[in-house]
Amino acid sequence: MKDYDLIVLGSGAGMNLAAAAFERGMRVAVVENGPLGGTCLNRGCIPTKMLTYVADVIMEMRHAEAVNLRARVEAVDFKGLMARMRHETLGESKRMGESVNAVEGLDWYHVTGEFVDDYTMRVGDETIKAPYVFIAAGSRPVIPPIKGLDRVDYLTNKTVLELEEQPRSMVIVGGGFVAVEFAHFFSAIGTEVTIVGRNPRLVKKEDPDVSELLRQELSKRMRVLTGYEVTEVTQRGDIKTVRARNKATGDTVEASGEALLIAAGRRSNADLFKPEKTGVKVDKRGYVIVDEYFQTTKKNIWAFGDAIGRYMFRHTANEESSIVWHNFLEVLEAEKSGREPNLLTMDYHAVPRAIFSYPPIATVGMTLTEARESGRRLLVGQIDYGGAAKGAAMGYPPGFLRVVCDAENGRILGATIIGPHAPILIQEITNVMNCGDGTYVPILRAIHIHPALPELVQRAVGRLAPDRPPGEHAHHH
Repeated sequence: MKDYDLIVLGSGAGMNLAAAAFERGMRVAVVENGPLGGTCLNRGCIPTKMLTYVADVIMEMRHAEAVNLRARVEAVDFKGLMARMRHETLGESKRMGESVNAVEGLDWYHVTGEFVDDYTMRVGDETIKAPYVFIAAGSRPVIPPIKGLDRVDYLTNKTVLELEEQPRSMVIVGGGFVAVEFAHFFSAIGTEVTIVGRNPRLVKKEDPDVSELLRQELSKRMRVLTGYEVTEVTQRGDIKTVRARNKATGDTVEASGEALLIAAGRRSNADLFKPEKTGVKVDKRGYVIVDEYFQTTKKNIWAFGDAIGRYMFRHTANEESSIVWHNFLEVLEAEKSGREPNLLTMDYHAVPRAIFSYPPIATVGMTLTEARESGRRLLVGQIDYGGAAKGAAMGYPPGFLRVVCDAENGRILGATIIGPHAPILIQEITNVMNCGDGTYVPILRAIHIHPALPELVQRAVGRLAPDRPPGEHAHHH
């Protein structure tokens, strides 16, 4: 058995802690069965955004007719753009691995580890142990129990990035952010795309009018089926056929394509490393249970990131990792001095997120639906892109910006933007929500460049008015 000061499961945000511990002279074991960097670097955020950026450029060229510019794409070098994506991401992961392997005291076990006893893991043919453990083992795609799926060649968010040839047609099962981002990319480069989602709306966590505008825009260039349960999948030659039933009417439809992408959600990786054997409990969905300080049900074992199933974004996991590191050091110091540790908690009230489809979507804090459900009296301000001079200059792109505030104190509860540069525009609101008293006043006071898109933020705030009941609320598309 090999003894360490610390075991880290997962090399995404987990590497933040592994590196910090190593720099303090601790002996650290990193258990990671894939390339270093985790989901974000290797099969999530970074590689997919390198692809959706290409799609964005293509779509902007198509939209250019709105400003009297006729442009076209001569060709798409699919092999080249996929090679560039892999070079950037795999190259960074390889450099991380080389750095880890070059030092002593930081060991990478390139296997799926499994707990066999308290604070003890089997890693391949070896057994390792440490008094402290960080679980940042992430998640993986849900593979739904669809009849015939086990006999069909299908893709996931990981294997789709390994494609060498562009499929002429593709069926995507799922209606969440992974589904709509890949649909955007493949449709833009010329693949015939069909989305089959089981929920009545795309990206169901967003407000209904946001989901509907996205559906309308995507439907202009692909087939979008929402509210359909996939009942069977078959393959004949290279063609995969999906049969689905409308959950409301019972009607059935079929969709066929050269490629079949399963993007039906994420599931915890906890079952792979047997946390129960070290006293760590999971919830009914399989995610690791933690308290407000990210401590699991086992003393001196912490968990964060996708492994706990809260906000499954790398930027959130990075913030959580810094809090876990602080709390870990506090526990060490408290044990030495005999005092109570001063532990920190995570503030989730202003977590931003983005969907890089077309048009892109960005949300921070509460959606309007969530704010209404909270029972607060609300102020709501909304504006279309054409409400700012820059939006008019851009040819009135479809989209809007909405800010939701607490009518009692003026605090910003949340905001949603759908339209060009939404992930950038949301940041001003995110920053204000995290500063001072978190009210909308600084946005009104700040001088905004004219004409520029950030004026939309100020003008939406300038339109704040008491929220109307849902039945009366106007939808601005």
